[in-house]
Amino acid sequence: MIMKQIYIDSIAHRVGVKDWQVENCARLFEEGATIPFISRYRKERTGGLDEVAIAEIRHWADVFAEMEKRKETVLETIGQAGALTPELRMRIENCVESRELEDLYLPFKPKRRTRATAAKEAGLEPLADRMYDVSLTDPVPEARKYVNAKVADVESALAGARDIIAERLSETASVRETLRQIFKTRRVVTKATKKAVGQEAMKYRSYFDYSESLERIAPHRLLAILRAEEEGFLSVRIDADPEKCGKKIYYDFCQERRYPAQPLAEHIHLAFDDAFKRLLEPSISNEVLKEAKEKADIESIRIFGENLRQLLLAPPVGQKRVLAIDPGFRTGCKVVCLDEQGNLLHNEAIFPHPPASEKIKSIQAVSAMVQKYGIEVIAIGNGTASRETEEFIKRVPLPKGVRVFTVSEDGASIYSASEVARAEFPEYDVTVRGAVSIGRRLMDPLAELVKIDPKSLGVGQYQHDVDQGLLKETLDNTVESCVNNVGVNLNTASSYLLSYVSGIGPALAENIVEYRAANGAYRSRKELLKVKRLGDKAFEQCAGFLRITDADNPLDNSAVHPEAYHIVDRMAKDLKVSAKELVGNAELCARIDPQSYVGGEFGLPTINDIILELKKPGRDPRESAQEFEFAHDIKSIEDLKTGMELPGIVTNITAFGAFVDIGIKQNGLIHASQMGVKGMADPSRIVKLHQQVKVAVISIDLDRGRIGLRLLK
Repeated sequence: MIMKQIYIDSIAHRVGVKDWQVENCARLFEEGATIPFISRYRKERTGGLDEVAIAEIRHWADVFAEMEKRKETVLETIGQAGALTPELRMRIENCVESRELEDLYLPFKPKRRTRATAAKEAGLEPLADRMYDVSLTDPVPEARKYVNAKVADVESALAGARDIIAERLSETASVRETLRQIFKTRRVVTKATKKAVGQEAMKYRSYFDYSESLERIAPHRLLAILRAEEEGFLSVRIDADPEKCGKKIYYDFCQERRYPAQPLAEHIHLAFDDAFKRLLEPSISNEVLKEAKEKADIESIRIFGENLRQLLLAPPVGQKRVLAIDPGFRTGCKVVCLDEQGNLLHNEAIFPHPPASEKIKSIQAVSAMVQKYGIEVIAIGNGTASRETEEFIKRVPLPKGVRVFTVSEDGASIYSASEVARAEFPEYDVTVRGAVSIGRRLMDPLAELVKIDPKSLGVGQYQHDVDQGLLKETLDNTVESCVNNVGVNLNTASSYLLSYVSGIGPALAENIVEYRAANGAYRSRKELLKVKRLGDKAFEQCAGFLRITDADNPLDNSAVHPEAYHIVDRMAKDLKVSAKELVGNAELCARIDPQSYVGGEFGLPTINDIILELKKPGRDPRESAQEFEFAHDIKSIEDLKTGMELPGIVTNITAFGAFVDIGIKQNGLIHASQMGVKGMADPSRIVKLHQQVKVAVISIDLDRGRIGLRLLK
């Protein structure tokens, strides 16, 4: 389907790009191209747009595709009513805002029976028309003509006419837009309800008697207010000025016609007051709050997506033999040993903590496992008994070079009870699966975390309150982007990880794994074409993101796409070396003149990418994992004192600050104003998820379990 020019223009304006870039992206989407593929391998056609811009273009392309379907319904309904004029059709077809489209449709939209409907059935619409058009001076004599069996008296006739005028006014697009603009400048006001008692309500006590400009309210505050309203603890309204709104509507009405004489003016004012209080105020208030929430959703989802990206791209320790511990007190610590590929070699439980306190026996058990399975790193979950387990491990005589890491447990319990975990470890219970997940997260966070619903990873805020469709779209795009940015080992990746590779999906991922199981390791990317239902299009989309470490062709372990292999062969031939000699040789790559290979669909951006990749083929963009230790003398909030300087790890980032684990039960908060810059900072630009930081304690609230921190470095 060719996208209409009005939509192309609108998307270009919203995203801040050129029309031709939108048009080319839309064509690529139509051809079945994915965001990572377009961003990486079609730079000439997009002008080098990044994944964020391409994802935004796709989002709006989908929005306008749905709007086009909606327009068809609207036009058909209005046409069947015999009210579709050429002017109205043009206005509808040129809409690029759903709100404008719905405003135009509102007068013709099928609706339940209303007071205006009853008045029309009583034959009062001609009277309302004359009053609305200001074509009479005094409506009373005219109203007498409508007194009959259905209309008891003059006042009933006038009241019915006013009901028709009120509804007509409430369905007038210009009136609704005028009020929207007024409401947006007003304050949102909240009051506690009778239900606002008890512990659940107390978390909203800051909003029990609260007001703030709708234009200035922070997204997280608005979402908290709307959640409290949903739970019945708050009443929420926009403090619109009825008198100001009424005067503005009346002035606009009279500008289009003329000021009515006093007898008629009185009835017009009554109709306008009724329209505002009964129809317009609740409707526009809901609309404006909904629009404000949509903006808050977008900001919250943006932060969630960025946190997820940082979590998925967390530094891996790589292919090491891992001893992973899921700590616990009464039920003990579940210990698993994994080989370099993350396969489970051994599992057992130890009980180093009270009530069992089998410290000596546990030290002996860990020492034996470390020796027997050649353990190189130890992963300790950061949940209950984590600090105590870390202290215990320090007492174990470990071989030189064995490193100890604390690993986030967020979502591990979700994974351990999931179908994915049951399929991987059908013979083991949830405790073993959870410990395996902790160990694998240390080896390769991305490969393990893609198995878990992002909403369970503890890196978002109000994720259950925001637009779930937009949230899913953003998180899916983020996961797909991270997986393809890093690249996937074709011979070791799980079907779950492969399913996020560009152009593959769950069904093809299963087929790829099945082929590998039946035929052994892949020797070349071209072998993928032998996989059931994996055709040329899927191969085009996925090949550049898959890696084969011991491939016959070294380019199969790089981000160079097979469609460009012939260019590398030309480069090697011109340098009088083989392709194998060129790959990974930075000195040879420096001698390549990019302009010599520009031609056809391969422009300078793609040629430069190829040369960069040849210098360091298959380079993992992630950093290396670093060990970390909390302050040894801080065990609980009672040990804290203001002024203390402590090491910590960023666990979550919000619009108002960053939460930091300082090694006790409660996380501390670095408010945005304490980020070390003048004024309010954007926390996501100052710190990163899982970043190791140094903080100072600036406040301690023992009753509420809250800790205020300042960022030092």
